[in-house]
Amino acid sequence: MSMESYYKEAMQINTIENLEERKKAVEAFAKKLNYAELPAKFNWVAEIFEGLHVRERGDQTALIWADLSSDKEKTMSYRELAAEANRCLNLLREKGVQHGDNMYMMLPIVPETWITTLTSLKGGLINVPTATSMTARELQFRFQAYQPDTIVADESYADLIDEAIANTDGKPKVKLVLGKRDGWTSFDELAGFSEEAEGADIKKDDVLFCFFTSGTTGLPKLVGHSAMSYPLGHLSSSLMIGLQPGKVHHNLSAPGWAKWAWSSFFGPLNVGCTVAAFNFAALDPKKYLEFVSKYKIATFCAPPTAWRAFVGLDLSQFDWSHLKFSVSAGEPLNPEVIQQWKKHTGTSIRDFYGQTESTAMIGNPPWWEDKMRYGSFGYPSDFYDITLADDDGKEITKPGETGHIVVRTSRWRAIGLFTEYVGNPEMMSQSFIGDFYYSGDRAYFDEDGYWWFVGRADDVIKSSDFRVGPFEVESTLIEHPSVAEAAVVGSPDPQRYQLVKAYVILSQGYEPSRELALELFQHTINILAKFKIPRIIEFVPEVPKTISGKIRRIELREQEVKKKEDGVERAPNEYFYGDFPELSSKK
Repeated sequence: MSMESYYKEAMQINTIENLEERKKAVEAFAKKLNYAELPAKFNWVAEIFEGLHVRERGDQTALIWADLSSDKEKTMSYRELAAEANRCLNLLREKGVQHGDNMYMMLPIVPETWITTLTSLKGGLINVPTATSMTARELQFRFQAYQPDTIVADESYADLIDEAIANTDGKPKVKLVLGKRDGWTSFDELAGFSEEAEGADIKKDDVLFCFFTSGTTGLPKLVGHSAMSYPLGHLSSSLMIGLQPGKVHHNLSAPGWAKWAWSSFFGPLNVGCTVAAFNFAALDPKKYLEFVSKYKIATFCAPPTAWRAFVGLDLSQFDWSHLKFSVSAGEPLNPEVIQQWKKHTGTSIRDFYGQTESTAMIGNPPWWEDKMRYGSFGYPSDFYDITLADDDGKEITKPGETGHIVVRTSRWRAIGLFTEYVGNPEMMSQSFIGDFYYSGDRAYFDEDGYWWFVGRADDVIKSSDFRVGPFEVESTLIEHPSVAEAAVVGSPDPQRYQLVKAYVILSQGYEPSRELALELFQHTINILAKFKIPRIIEFVPEVPKTISGKIRRIELREQEVKKKEDGVERAPNEYFYGDFPELSSKK
């Protein structure tokens, strides 16, 4: 089969309204693609974005962009996006940028983010998405690990980038800026270049994306994806979400992280969708949902933190007639949020799972919309050979037994799986052991085949002889009306090794107090097994997170260790289980 035919078939599958038929079609398609002999070369922009979509739907809107603060709007067709990307590629080539060079991108949610991503992919440049929240020190770490050849940025970040470059002796060939800045080339210069450009001769295994991971459990790793693994591999994401040609898809995610590439770029553009993109400085839930309604979003993807904010609104005030599917990813979503959202919108928030290192691997596909079990993140995608392994590397087949989420590579190597940790053979050897790729996450499946997320392998709390996953404890706490958000980690303890500690962010109208801490302890006693009950509760205004909304538990754990080393017995709003004689007769 030609590469174009795979994309056309995926598009056709997602238009099948009978979901049981769609399920069977996806299974057959995945089986065919998993064992396909792929061509030696592949340029996704030239062959699919332009060769298929510009040719067949060139005048269809590819991108709707709006700014929540100013209400400014811009739309671009598939043909217009391709033309701007070609102008950009011609400019870079004139400046000496070549196939194989890298391109750091530090842009907010603006049309230029899509344009320059297309530029890098067509020109064979290694795209390095960079979050706009980076500090000079974080940029310096990245530039030292992977020296930039080309940098594309908004003018508000130019000084920060220049500082990091100066501290690393970097000498990029081009610094392209949205706006104007001395020593930088302005995007305005694109107008003088041709809207036609030749695509680079890209081998299928050439690395085209390098992501620095969010660092939830350690220093960022540089994850390399190939010309096949993301462009073709994300058909698994397109099918898992249920994206249909011509429909409007929106993903609440910032550029700079893999989730943007998943759901704001490849997922929808693989199958001829219209992407809606909303720029904002701080999330205003009400304003955001007004835009979701205004632009008739058919498929809506957002992280758990956003869903929790949305269900705190009066959802009946919005028009949901256009919404067909709602999906979540990042961390498992609490059942109560899913229930509230479905009550008002008629759609269940379908959780799915993947990593920077992969595409959508496990999830609740469209045909499970009415079969979901709240709290479960679904079942393995047909595009991945996924199982569980114990600490000795033996496959787990018994329901209810927690193990490492692994991808088996002996029967086929999933197309969406990353190529390498760039420049880090030690990390490669730790992650690929025998026939398995170890994801670093832990889960279990039940007797009916539903999978349940436990937590990062490094996040699992070891208390006495027990292992406690943070999510279940967090989910229990969030069921209490006073709790807006919770983050659970292990706190060092000389007797039990670690105690389960909960950082709690209170809902509006609640204040930290001994009485509320007691109420939360009692609440968890009524739900959790004895060994899972938090032994420490600390009320805090916020917890550290990555730009993609994931809780940085490593930072909280390090904070706990430092407190013990410094002899700090307790924080101002910290309460210990042993402080309450009322609980002595209970668990």
